[in-house]
Amino acid sequence: MSISNEIHSLKEYSSGLRNVLSMYLNTNPGDHEQTNGAWKIHLKNGMKDLEKFLAGSDKEEELKSFQGLKKKVMSEIEDNKVDLHKGVVIFASDNPELWSVHYVQIPVKTSFDWEDKPVLEQFEYMYKAYPEAAIVLPSFGEVRILDTAMGFLRDDLSFVFDPNLETWGEEKKMDFTGKHVIGSSKVDFIESRLRENLIRFYKGMGTHVERLMKERGWKEVHVAGEAELAIAFSENLRKKPESCIYKNLNNSKPHEIIHQVFEK
Repeated sequence: MSISNEIHSLKEYSSGLRNVLSMYLNTNPGDHEQTNGAWKIHLKNGMKDLEKFLAGSDKEEELKSFQGLKKKVMSEIEDNKVDLHKGVVIFASDNPELWSVHYVQIPVKTSFDWEDKPVLEQFEYMYKAYPEAAIVLPSFGEVRILDTAMGFLRDDLSFVFDPNLETWGEEKKMDFTGKHVIGSSKVDFIESRLRENLIRFYKGMGTHVERLMKERGWKEVHVAGEAELAIAFSENLRKKPESCIYKNLNNSKPHEIIHQVFEK
């Protein structure tokens, strides 16, 4: 399910009772406030405070419901503690059953809420800033596309162009840590015939990107590359890209590209 559909589903959810836990937890190791795994203390204290509040309200059913969800959340975090990124967002309830977990690669402000429906304001703000989006990296020999959402790389696609055969095809590559070394610019060396073939390639890729946009639910398309190539590719998109960065990022690591595009 896409994140936009998930948000819609969460908005429709209502238990009619106060038994919905909404947890936002900052686990960013680069945050100076998170030194020595401080998020573990924040998680423990947040849960403790909610449990204490419910215990003092004489709401036995709510307390019982919360304690079951607390156990489930703590187990979820413990099982994934070595793979935590910048934050975790969890919406949970036992009646009707709700279990929505998101490990995100964007800033999260820690908070814990116990209401009759999911508390979504922060999640919606995060999604608005980092929606499902494509980052298109056109170069002379290929067009690389990063499929992203919430700061994460979901897929890494490459479409390689052979200027001599005037054909292109997909070369799929997922490398979350290593560098990508296929693409090159060669702007100063594009001959007239090759330039015509390259523009034809970009035109075909523009149509392909628009098809992928529908299939993958992208809300935005961003283009980054040498000025001449980025402009040429952008002109072959029916809808103007959300942003166009005149810089060759093709050999950069995915997380570095995402950072430059969304946090520019």
